[in-house]
Amino acid sequence: MELLVAYEQDPAGHNMAKFISKRMKKDGDIYRGKNFDLVIIPTPAISADWLEEKYHYDGFVFLSKHAAQSGELALTCHSTGNFDAAQFGGNNRQVAVPHPHLQKSYLQTLWKNKDAFSEFQITIEATHHGPTALNKPAIFIEIGTTEKQWTDESLCNSVANLVLQTLSGPIATNPVAICFGGTHYPEKFTKELIEGKHALGTVIPKHALEFLDESLFSHILDRNRAKTALLDWGGLGSHKQKVIDLIRDADMEMIKL
Repeated sequence: MELLVAYEQDPAGHNMAKFISKRMKKDGDIYRGKNFDLVIIPTPAISADWLEEKYHYDGFVFLSKHAAQSGELALTCHSTGNFDAAQFGGNNRQVAVPHPHLQKSYLQTLWKNKDAFSEFQITIEATHHGPTALNKPAIFIEIGTTEKQWTDESLCNSVANLVLQTLSGPIATNPVAICFGGTHYPEKFTKELIEGKHALGTVIPKHALEFLDESLFSHILDRNRAKTALLDWGGLGSHKQKVIDLIRDADMEMIKL
């Protein structure tokens, strides 16, 4: 069973959680449901590495706001982790266990309903921020990009309803791939999730490839247990050969996008 998690002072996450909790029964600090439970926590979601000490579930789905300096409106989802120093929660050079099948199902559900969100970019983000220490799959589902959207209850309810749709039915299992290259908003990997056969694990963008070495690569493999690597072939920069060598040494299937 999954645990949905929202930070009480995150307006978008809290709004989504309020909508979902209306259909649930409160039991102490947990809202109980048929396919998942929900909790509203007093500390920021990006620092929730402590969750497993208190809550024992098969996976964690964080409901959250999304912020971007560009101000471009976006509905996003992503796995978590830090490839270098931890600036926004989690630990240095640690990635969380991704939630690839749930992510693919949610993004496909969101895409099918894209006409209801015509002002928004629908995209995944590269892996970033905490928490990173959880040993069960974790994913962030986010509403962006300014306070106007975060406090728009109608918008938050609409996205929350898609989360409910995703979690209410069976979630298909797909071959999982780790992704290398591209930007923070990786178009090729987003397209693969929507149209392709792969679910995605950790997504390492071009700007983080400089931190990739054998130790970090081994850790990422351990957290993903994937046999395939997807490469944004034109978005690997000067680290292309290093990435190729690491993938070949790990005897992974390599697919160029």
